[in-house]
Amino acid sequence: MLKEIDTFVKEFLKISENKPIRIISHHDTDGITSAAILAKTFSRLDKKFSIRIVKGLENSIIKEELTRQPAEIILFSDLASSNLDHFKDITHPVFIIDHHEIDKTKINKNTKIINPHLTDSPENNQATGAGLCYLFAKAISSNNQGLSSLAVIGLIGDRYETNLSKINQQIIRDATDLQIKKGIAIYPATRPLRRALEWSTNPFIPGVTGSSPGAMEILRETGIPYDKTLLELSDDEMSKLITAVMIRRTGYNKADDILGNLYILKFFNTKEDVREISTLINACSRLGYSDIAISYCLESESAKAQALDIYTKYKQELVSGLKVAEKMEKIKGKGFVILNAKDQIKDAIVGTICSMLSSSPTYDEGTILIGMAYSEDKIKVSARIVGQEGRNLKEVLEKTVITFRGENPLTIAEVGGHHFAAGCLVERDKETSFIEVLKKELEVEIVKV
Repeated sequence: MLKEIDTFVKEFLKISENKPIRIISHHDTDGITSAAILAKTFSRLDKKFSIRIVKGLENSIIKEELTRQPAEIILFSDLASSNLDHFKDITHPVFIIDHHEIDKTKINKNTKIINPHLTDSPENNQATGAGLCYLFAKAISSNNQGLSSLAVIGLIGDRYETNLSKINQQIIRDATDLQIKKGIAIYPATRPLRRALEWSTNPFIPGVTGSSPGAMEILRETGIPYDKTLLELSDDEMSKLITAVMIRRTGYNKADDILGNLYILKFFNTKEDVREISTLINACSRLGYSDIAISYCLESESAKAQALDIYTKYKQELVSGLKVAEKMEKIKGKGFVILNAKDQIKDAIVGTICSMLSSSPTYDEGTILIGMAYSEDKIKVSARIVGQEGRNLKEVLEKTVITFRGENPLTIAEVGGHHFAAGCLVERDKETSFIEVLKKELEVEIVKV
């Protein structure tokens, strides 16, 4: 894929010469770090650019942005692979750096794309949007290797650390300020364990998650000082903590779900847990502060102070949202659960709530969780899966939307995402009919041969 990126870079630099660049990126951690990498890269080239962060690429957004051509060069990062129909008649080049699934047949000569799914070996080239933007930046200049740290944050943000491709391994090797330690995958690894355990939602620890007394009890039991961090634990202390957590999770999903690598990055000249950095960035952007999120990625001290305040509010929103999700009446079927929160949970966090629930012991491996929340005159739909096995969520939602369009030809519904996390927007006044179509698709059983 590196050859394809080199070709893409040469074409991009030639076409964008003396023209301002318009970066359009997704609002999650991967999209924000992608935009930050591109911003730093273009700043170093002394190029004029602007950034727009979006929740998704609706038809109206694409039309609005394409009107800027040919005066500006349009560059999409961490999105647009699912929107190729909108580019079929373009007369000026559009550039896309994305990792989501793509239909090769819809690419035309003016759609310039870097995407692992277009390579001969997608598995070896698997990367996040931030990872691809980093490789783009590095191909422009080796001086951009320091941006690998942002690529690692994007990688963790999109949960790609559990199965590292060759490309992702190379990106991690490039991040010289990164420390990796094996242990229990609780974050933040750099904060007192009494707090890290209490706030642990992935993994979910019965009797400990959400309980300050429960967190203190497990530390008393293991003889670990309350204010010690995960990073400071000796091998013996780490072993005792893992055993204590496994005992509390007996019978819940896989025991090895709690084990993994701790990624510690030097950020703002301080050792920070990458998972916490990722969550903080995600919090800022999803609550409407994407400008602060990008500035934080670029290590602005003033942005850091603002981001920490937003992060505190975000955690409070999540705790409140989890309580609502636990109590609300759910639509259940074989292998799926639909949580229609309406206006009880913010659309910005409904996907995160589903991700947290997918890590709890409540649901069996392979269960599909669908969260729905109102977003003005639309409904945000987020799909997550429990564990690492099961149906392709992007395909499930795509099939749902195809059927839904047959009954509602003028719908705005479009799908984005990948195997384990996907989403779409639907008109609020079509809530009931969409749920019925969704239920029928979810009830389709997959027969393994």
